[in-house]
Amino acid sequence: MERQAVRAASSLPHTKEELMLFRRALISVSDKTGIVEFAEFLSGRGVEILSTGGTAKLLQQNKIPVIEVSEFTKSPEMLGGRVKTLHPKIHGGLLGIRDDEVHQREMRENGIEPIDLLVVNLYPFEQTIARKDCTFEMAIENIDIGGPAMLRAAAKNHRFVTIVVDPADYTSILGEMRLLDGGITSATNERLARKVFQLTARYDGLIADYLGRRDAAGNMQQFGETIHLALKREQVLRYGENPHQSAALYGTFSAVAEQLHGKELSYNNILDANCAILTMNDFLEEELPVVSIAKHTTPCGIAAGPTLREAFDLAFETDPDSPFGGIIIVNKTWDLELAERVNELFTEVLIAPDFTPEALEYLRKKKNRRLLRWDPKAMRLDLSYRGVVNGMLVQEYDTAMEIVRMGQVATTRPPTTEEYASLAFAWKVAKAARSNVVVFGIGTRTLAIGSGSPARVGAVHVASDTAKRLKISLKGSVLASEAFFPFRDGVDQVAAAGATAIVQPGGSTRDEEAIEAANEHDMAMIFTHYRHFRH
Repeated sequence: MERQAVRAASSLPHTKEELMLFRRALISVSDKTGIVEFAEFLSGRGVEILSTGGTAKLLQQNKIPVIEVSEFTKSPEMLGGRVKTLHPKIHGGLLGIRDDEVHQREMRENGIEPIDLLVVNLYPFEQTIARKDCTFEMAIENIDIGGPAMLRAAAKNHRFVTIVVDPADYTSILGEMRLLDGGITSATNERLARKVFQLTARYDGLIADYLGRRDAAGNMQQFGETIHLALKREQVLRYGENPHQSAALYGTFSAVAEQLHGKELSYNNILDANCAILTMNDFLEEELPVVSIAKHTTPCGIAAGPTLREAFDLAFETDPDSPFGGIIIVNKTWDLELAERVNELFTEVLIAPDFTPEALEYLRKKKNRRLLRWDPKAMRLDLSYRGVVNGMLVQEYDTAMEIVRMGQVATTRPPTTEEYASLAFAWKVAKAARSNVVVFGIGTRTLAIGSGSPARVGAVHVASDTAKRLKISLKGSVLASEAFFPFRDGVDQVAAAGATAIVQPGGSTRDEEAIEAANEHDMAMIFTHYRHFRH
């Protein structure tokens, strides 16, 4: 980081007059990481340090000369610390324009000394409201007032004042100061000022959203009056869904899916990878290796097996055509055997919690193949956002996963032990696929998937016709449907295909007709009373 900063600074033209040089700094931080070392460097260069509260005590304990803000302003802290930096000597020192004669005269007349460097981070409001024991009073007391006020003042006047809000910037700033004999370039100042306003915007948004979730009785609602999304741009993409659409990625997707190899992810790659990750998230607890092959944000084959290679072969058999240009994701560490098996396939993205060194080396031989390491612990599955014209739809992620064995047996015949196991696996797949979807499966593998049809019976036809074309027998299979059967014709078609059991949500006004059809075919049928529609 420091070397990068040095290189960046050295590439900029500057004179002594163009550099920011520090005579006085104000340091007041809630996050004390690295602050002692940073302050030691400043003090060693003769910079006068002002500070408050716990920060001042920490610096004094480390024998760094400090002037308390209350001593500097000749005004005591008051109201339990709520008022300490809200003073003309502080804000005048930050806001005064150094080359404005009127400003300089008024500063002299009022005994205001310039403050050249501000190091501040804010009360931990976000961390506080995330605590299970957080009360409304705790949240309110963690709303910082003086900090944002100082930051905004200094950032507005960044032509003359340097502002540091992130301990991660200490190293690069020190590197630049060492190179430039204690100075900071105007380009660095502008970058740091942008960071300030990004921080304060997010901070104020969090407060507004928190207060907006409280109803008149003081209860917290899930969806408040406002929603503020302050997301950092991770990447400008080559284009969007189509080449004529511009696009960018915001947020921290890379923390969930770290790219280890290959050319840049496209907009559609990211959408597909996101779908694959959400799908496999429901199979993380499977003891057996699981492989999912996906295309256009829906699975086209999923299977578990004794090894990843065997699981892949079973998943691939479901639909050998669709994996071309698709995505493969696994729930275990990707090994060399699977790497060799998929090598000749044209796949866009391969995803795994990790790769063995041998597999990674082997897969990297194809330069355009994208390899992603997926970290399930980095996933935040609270709210899902989808843009619409002039607005946004917000909902919870569908993280529910019913235990099929606990569902209602709607038919005369209950499922057998083997059917229960097959239904449970197929139900997970049905949740992951695009609606309307049906999944034929047996054991821990899919046999045929029918999705996207407007009609339930149409989805059954799509799946059974695909199986027939590929010479896959559906005899003895089970079927999972993420939506109810509105008519008995779908059940009749499932029976004709060879399936012996069905799991579905139930809830149709014609449920009795579906049950009657199943009984006529000696089929077992389970109602989960949950559906997993993915529009």
